[in-house]
Amino acid sequence: MLATRSLLILFLGISAPWASATLPIQQWQAATGAQVYFVESHDLPILDVSVDFGAGSGTDTPATSGRAALVLRLLSLGADGLSEDQIARAIADVGAELGAYFDQDRAGIVLRTLSSARERRQALDVLARIVQHPEFPAGVMEREQQRIIAGLKEADTRPDAIADRALMQMLYGDHPYGLRGSGEIATVGALRREDLVALHHSRYVASGATVSIMGAVTREEAAAIAESLTNQLPKSAAVGAVPPVSQPLAQIRRIAHPATQSHILLAYPGLRRDDPDYFPLLLGNHILGGGGFTSRLMEEIRQKRGLAYSVSSHFMPLREQGPFEIGLQTRKEQSEEALALTRKVLKDFVANGPTERELAAARQNIIGSFPLRIDSNRKIIGYLAMIGFYKLPLTYLEDYLKRVESVTVAQIKDAFQRRIKPEGMVAVVVGAPEKE
Repeated sequence: MLATRSLLILFLGISAPWASATLPIQQWQAATGAQVYFVESHDLPILDVSVDFGAGSGTDTPATSGRAALVLRLLSLGADGLSEDQIARAIADVGAELGAYFDQDRAGIVLRTLSSARERRQALDVLARIVQHPEFPAGVMEREQQRIIAGLKEADTRPDAIADRALMQMLYGDHPYGLRGSGEIATVGALRREDLVALHHSRYVASGATVSIMGAVTREEAAAIAESLTNQLPKSAAVGAVPPVSQPLAQIRRIAHPATQSHILLAYPGLRRDDPDYFPLLLGNHILGGGGFTSRLMEEIRQKRGLAYSVSSHFMPLREQGPFEIGLQTRKEQSEEALALTRKVLKDFVANGPTERELAAARQNIIGSFPLRIDSNRKIIGYLAMIGFYKLPLTYLEDYLKRVESVTVAQIKDAFQRRIKPEGMVAVVVGAPEKE
């Protein structure tokens, strides 16, 4: 109990010293073939570890939709002779925490533990077992399938979930990014244990692993940790690159729903994680719809006309072009007006770009809030995993503010005009007004 209480206290609001300094990232390839990213820090008796694989929902097919998410879900529910209860008790006994990360590209397992010898050893032993030797017990698998299916049935009644699902299908068509990460009712129910074993064997491989380590261990200890987490994984190379994204067919889909408000989403293929236009599009989006109450969309749609309580835009960078998306909610009777105005604001922004004043404010906001992004070990381990998985420069965080500072109005205008086509957007309105 003492270890648990100590770790919980440490979790609460303790900042890392890197918010205003260069992050000293060390990188190497383990003997297993895994890529290792390490930041040594003895300020807190904590160790954070993340193990990432190219096993996101983009590895699914229409027939196996939901398989990748189910594999990740089951890793910690039975492994190497340990039941799910034994795994949970072993982690809780040393005050550790297990978590996971999942999107179209990535499946990651995250561990936080005290760095003292006993606690660290026990927590890492559990992590090594679940990463390398999951058992996918039949009874547990069937139970989790039923839970997922129940969740999908509930989601299919919600206007936000309906809108998001329809938007991704319209945006990506047959591309794997268009599949729902949690799967479909029919496909999840049809999955068999051998399907999960096959994905684990082909995607959870040593040469495809990114091991990120942050905390109170030495370089030698970090190297040993990385080896122990990957030395019993399959040695075959991870296969299958993500196919390129095609331009979608511009269309608007209106879906009836009894909700009192309409949910409106618009999208277009956006950014790759290593995209050369990343920073001009980042700042441009902050001005357009990502900057909260200071954004153009918020000013025109909420402040001036009261058509929505909130409206925003964002990019989701992936290995291939992740979505550029705009979203809002409004009363049914004014949904068409809100949609038309949203399109107009976007079209004007793409055509004319931002003002120097808007850029200066966006730059100041992003630079001013940046220290909060790396003010804890938990946040830094997330950046380490991202840098490693997408093979970004080790100086990514150090260079971030310099890149933000150097963006010009002309670069933003040029990037948006080349990359975002307002007339090519796909749009969905869930809760469209009933036609007379």
